[in-house]
Amino acid sequence: MAEGRRVAKEIKLDATPEQVWKAISTGPGFSVWFVPHEIEPGVGGKCHADFGSGNVAEGRVLEWEQGRRVVYGGSDDDPGETLEFLVEARDGGTAVLRFVQSGFTAEDWEAEYHSRGWDVFFHNLSSHFQHFAGLPVVNALAMSFTALDREAVWEKFHTALGVAPAVQIGDRVELTPEGVEPISGVVDLRWRGLLGIRTENALYRFGGEGADAWGMVNVCHYLYGTDRERAEATASWRAWLERLFPEPTVAENVTAEAYRQR
Repeated sequence: MAEGRRVAKEIKLDATPEQVWKAISTGPGFSVWFVPHEIEPGVGGKCHADFGSGNVAEGRVLEWEQGRRVVYGGSDDDPGETLEFLVEARDGGTAVLRFVQSGFTAEDWEAEYHSRGWDVFFHNLSSHFQHFAGLPVVNALAMSFTALDREAVWEKFHTALGVAPAVQIGDRVELTPEGVEPISGVVDLRWRGLLGIRTENALYRFGGEGADAWGMVNVCHYLYGTDRERAEATASWRAWLERLFPEPTVAENVTAEAYRQR
């Protein structure tokens, strides 16, 4: 593994080892809980991840143990940040997923940011197996940047969604984003910089630390069992996000470019 900081996670999943392996080693598998991927299986295979609004990541498969372990990174000579996934079988046909992200050299806040981000995505994975197993997904992802701080970002989010700032996990909510379909569901994720809603057929995630973390704000939604076109679903949410947070000018000194080049 590359030198640098390290984030490690372990999650028990109500899914078979084969199901978990598919979720961390194939493009369709990653799409149901993370972001759309294209993956060539086997050592040396190319990887492509789409985070929305033109933000993509390229990499390669560095290590591959079929059905058990895979490591993604830049290349054998310069792996940069690496992502290791290890699937372990458990009694009753379930599995544990172990994960390590390593090789990034950054401030403490960035390690925390990565760690909390993975908590969201692994919650998505668990929720997928619990509520939407076997259903195909349409991803609607968009990203923008702002000079606003976290508090101002979330004042805008709450107003635009029609939800109270004090909303808590387990609360039923009716969101009314302008120009996009209303959302009726239950809050399943809620902490600093994040609001997550689960409906009968979707997971909706609104995130943003504002100027406290690269100036980034984003939506990352998973629409299960639908025949909607990804481009159409993405366009409506991207337009909504960019109306709310028009990307700032260079003079506003927001680190959008730093994020894209990280």
